[in-house]
Amino acid sequence: MLSTMQDVPLTVTRILQHGMTIHGKSQITTWTGEAEPQRRSFAEAGRRATQLANALRDELGINGDERVATLMWNNAEHVEAYFAIPSMGAVLHTLNLRLPAEQLVWIVNHAADRAVIVNGSLLPLLAPLLPHLPTIEHIVVSGPGDRSLLADTEAQVHEYEELIAGRPTTYDWPELDERAAAAMCYTSGTTGDPKGVVYSHRSIYLHSMQVNMAESMGLTDKDTTLVVVPQFHVNAWGLPHATFMTGINMLMPDRFLQPAPLAEMIEREKPQHAAAVPTIWQGLLAEVTANPRDLSSMTQVTIGGAACPPSLMEAYDKLGVRLCQAWGMTETSPLGTMAHPPAGLTAEEEWPYRITQGRFPAGVEGRLVGPGGDILPWDGESAGELEVRGAWIAGAYYGGAGGEDFRPEDKFSEDGWLKTGDVGVISSDGFLTLTDRAKDVIKSGGEWISSVELENALMAHPEVAEAAVVAVPDDKWGERPLATVVLKEGSTADYESLKTFLAGKIAKWQLPERWAVVPAVPKTSVGKFDKKVIRRQFADGELDVTEL
Repeated sequence: MLSTMQDVPLTVTRILQHGMTIHGKSQITTWTGEAEPQRRSFAEAGRRATQLANALRDELGINGDERVATLMWNNAEHVEAYFAIPSMGAVLHTLNLRLPAEQLVWIVNHAADRAVIVNGSLLPLLAPLLPHLPTIEHIVVSGPGDRSLLADTEAQVHEYEELIAGRPTTYDWPELDERAAAAMCYTSGTTGDPKGVVYSHRSIYLHSMQVNMAESMGLTDKDTTLVVVPQFHVNAWGLPHATFMTGINMLMPDRFLQPAPLAEMIEREKPQHAAAVPTIWQGLLAEVTANPRDLSSMTQVTIGGAACPPSLMEAYDKLGVRLCQAWGMTETSPLGTMAHPPAGLTAEEEWPYRITQGRFPAGVEGRLVGPGGDILPWDGESAGELEVRGAWIAGAYYGGAGGEDFRPEDKFSEDGWLKTGDVGVISSDGFLTLTDRAKDVIKSGGEWISSVELENALMAHPEVAEAAVVAVPDDKWGERPLATVVLKEGSTADYESLKTFLAGKIAKWQLPERWAVVPAVPKTSVGKFDKKVIRRQFADGELDVTEL
């Protein structure tokens, strides 16, 4: 027996139409670095997205599910591309502008992108790559930049505003299969070549609904969200799509991602919500400590991409800003969990829940798998690798134009669950606590040491700005922790005092013997600690290591 319900496809097109009509007065504000930001209503952005779709079809000849890349900052034009490209049936491919050149070339060629929309300020990044990108036939340039850099390209160059000017503000949107490809992102390729994750219209629609739920980010049309997380990083954690569903205003920082302009944006535009990785908030905290700004408008910050140090949460609590930890990855769209404590608890009772990665929403299932393949209980003690499945979780990686999608054994279980590579425990009431990445766990004398636990404890020291801990070879124990620390300006802390500080918080046998002060912790393209660089620096003798 089937239901009597209508079968309406869940598509990005419907999100676009809803946002530009029902929430047409909501605004996208793009920071310009000048006295007045650029402001554009959802209705206007929707009309411009429609004009862009017409231009891509009629002028560039984009048809079917051809890929259109974006190499752009977070701004209104990027949002327009987010909706125009999937709604016309093509596939949006956001390019990570912080990846090494060789990885960008590999990704564009693997996806067979036919066109790229690029911010003018990023032309120095794109231009040297073009001789190696044979599939790129069209380059659409948005905003100021040196066009002479494109003088020798064989691709046809278009000006964004000229391209869409005068185009129809209506489009005969195709009735798409909700399971069709809408957008794609590639993993950062820290091990092997980057892997393509292709999101469907259905997965984006359902993920957007979850982002807006109270147990997740709880976005409403009464507020403004500061979208710091890059639009090339897992679709800006779903925020551009989610905002058009609920009508929450968007504050887009464009290329002004430094602590000082972010502080000014918050003080002037007064957003209630924001989202970014921990390193952004650590930088902002240092800025407002040195140069006080009014952050009182912000009631919730979603923080993900890496574990949030509890000391950072405590520091923002004192400023009246609540950090809410989330967990996810490119393969999970990315929302996997969020750490909202159960109702009815005191602040003290909430704390143990806040420092977890949070609970799974209804659309995501999680399980822990032990070293022998056993499914472990949710008892808060049994540690294993986290596996997940759900409506917005990847089931395979993109095989490239003409290739077959593939499911590596180290990334997918035989019964289809995604192996996350994260190690942790789950409490009986469903709260996930990640203790480390499987590749970053320190295996010392047959026991596991959590690098994340050591880092969090170190970053609670008042004179430590950042800390990263990695496993290094040890003749006796197999592996031992190496602690690299960034000290705050004027610090007088030495290694002995840091080790003493840890002694009351970490088991004695887990305390690092090897220490190094570094000017900065190396970071990946999305702001995570890049521990493979630290391991290489240690192996090559580039670190000034002291043994205690």
